[in-house]
Amino acid sequence: MTKYECTLQGATDRGLQVIENLDFDSESAGLIYGNTIGLHRRLWAYREKACVLAEEIAHHDVNVGNITDQNDTNNRWQEHKARTLAYDRLIGLCGLIQCFKAGDRNLYEMAERLEVSEAFLHDALYSYKLRYGEGIQVDNFWVSFEPYFDIAEMID
Repeated sequence: MTKYECTLQGATDRGLQVIENLDFDSESAGLIYGNTIGLHRRLWAYREKACVLAEEIAHHDVNVGNITDQNDTNNRWQEHKARTLAYDRLIGLCGLIQCFKAGDRNLYEMAERLEVSEAFLHDALYSYKLRYGEGIQVDNFWVSFEPYFDIAEMID
């Protein structure tokens, strides 16, 4: 099962309906209204669909009301909160460590393994850098975000 198929299943498990190949006036790749998520027809790669769908599910889980007006500070905060949740669900620090263990050497290889778009992974790494600063220890691994992204296994 691909990550997109798993994410679709996650939407169904929450009682959400997903409609693909829509054409909306908004420039958004995905929108949620009530219990219905719409994905824009320009999304053709399943990795892109998984990323957009994960974010829309996160909007369902954590947001309140119509947040389309991004000039409102509260709406921007809710957008950030949903996007951060989507990063954690599709990638997470454990996903980054999985890529390290597999020997992935660049963003492309990591995105392939994690089944996300490179842009989504890049944005997630930036988000983690803002959240964790220099880095964070996860079990016996040090995940570094400053001065550059790197992962090292700590030896006892």
